[in-house]
Parts: sequence; C-alpha cells; structure tokens
Amino acid sequence: MGTNNQDIINGLQQAIQTESYGHYFYSMAAATIEDQKGKEIFKTLAQEELAHMRFLQDQHQSFVEQGKADDAARLGPQADLSGSSPIFSTAIKNRISTAHFEMTALSVAINLELSSEQFYRKQSQAASDPTVAKFFIDLADWESGHYHALLRQQEELKQDYWAEAGFAPS
Repeated sequence: MGTNNQDIINGLQQAIQTESYGHYFYSMAAATIEDQKGKEIFKTLAQEELAHMRFLQDQHQSFVEQGKADDAARLGPQADLSGSSPIFSTAIKNRISTAHFEMTALSVAINLELSSEQFYRKQSQAASDPTVAKFFIDLADWESGHYHALLRQQEELKQDYWAEAGFAPS
C-alpha cells in the first residue's frame, strides 16, 4: 500500500469523525428545537450526516482491505433545502425574540458545514485517484448546499432576531 493510499485512509478517518460530529450535533439540535419544521429538517440533516459517515466507512474499509475505492458505494438522496426559509417555518418569526437556541444552532451548523466543505475540497484536490477525488468533491458540493441553505435561513431571520432580542442599537 502506497503513501497515497495511507493519506486517503487518514483523510477518510478524519472525514468519518467529522460526519459523526455533524450527526450528533444535528440530532441534539433536532431534540431541542421548538419549531416543528426545524425539528424535521435537523433530523434529516442528522440522517444525511449518518449516511455520509456510513459511505465513508465503506470507502475506508475498501481502502484498508483492497487498496482502492468501492465504486458501488453511494451517498444516497439529498434533502431539498431550497427557498428563502429552508430550515424553519415562517411561524418562528412570531417568537423570534426567544429563538436563541435556533439562532445558535444555525450559527454552529453554518461553521460546521463550511469547515466540512473546505476539508472535502482539500481532500479532493490532494487525491490522485479520480474516484476518490470525485466522491470528495460530491461531498463538498453537498456540504456547500447545506451551508448555503443554513446561511439563507440565518439571513432571513437575523434582522428580526437582532431587533426583537434587543441586540440592535435603538
């Protein structure tokens, strides 16, 4: 097994850990969020992170046992997070002054997704194996989709939240 395969294995181990953190964060957030749509979306994000983790575990096992990527492994379906309010229902605006956990969850999730996207892009660029480069770029694009949806939701709520929670100057 060459150095490049060991680099790939190390990258996969780090990616598995990252997806595990994401899964636990989104699961915890889903259990705490009051907004029903937000609860469902965060559960879906937790499931996607778990699916990514399993995909990466399959790739890791394939590299350890066979020294190559598993071409049959698939990432699975991606949630539709389109629209200006992709995470929370519009009803959250009625209680925006007390939506501290939701706004915090958005902020943490945005950083988590951006960090994951950057990591996957770096792994893709470093990979000499085209299959590995492709699945890392696919993961980067997926995380980018999450990042942009979360950011849109934060932008949608930020002004109201700042004003209602007393953060904005009067």
